[in-house]
Amino acid sequence: MPALQVFFPDTTQPAMKSLASILAVLLLTLAGQAHSQDTPQRDLPRVRLTAGMYQIDAQVALTHQQRATGLMFRREMPQHEGMLFVFEQPAGQCFWMKNTLLPLTAAFVADDGTIVNLADMKPQTTDSHCSAQPVRYVLEMNQGWFAKRGIKAGTKLGGQPFDGRP
Repeated sequence: MPALQVFFPDTTQPAMKSLASILAVLLLTLAGQAHSQDTPQRDLPRVRLTAGMYQIDAQVALTHQQRATGLMFRREMPQHEGMLFVFEQPAGQCFWMKNTLLPLTAAFVADDGTIVNLADMKPQTTDSHCSAQPVRYVLEMNQGWFAKRGIKAGTKLGGQPFDGRP
């Protein structure tokens, strides 16, 4: 990212020094936000899930911003990893793939861990892929991960979010 230079007429005056400091902090903050909006998020908390005998290491997207960013801008993801989107309450959930570079499959998951339905999603599209009924959880994995393991709607996932533990 190129260096940002800001010039002020006379920063020797106390009021101008204060204004210059405030503007510099504001510009640096905005530049950091602009940069972070097009980079993948990799520092989310993680949870270990199971699908039968298979282990899943899932990043957990809890906040609105984390869910909105999701797996955008990721160029690769290990086969055993995914992202679990957690919503406050069950609702019809719809996902799209804007700015998402990887082909993914979304598993729409009920509170008890049962997969309600699966949707294969093409990279960088704005097609909506929705849950067949209200759900609180959506697990995104590399496309084909569920199919290769024979995991379908009706399969029950295990792990902390689904076993009633806090």
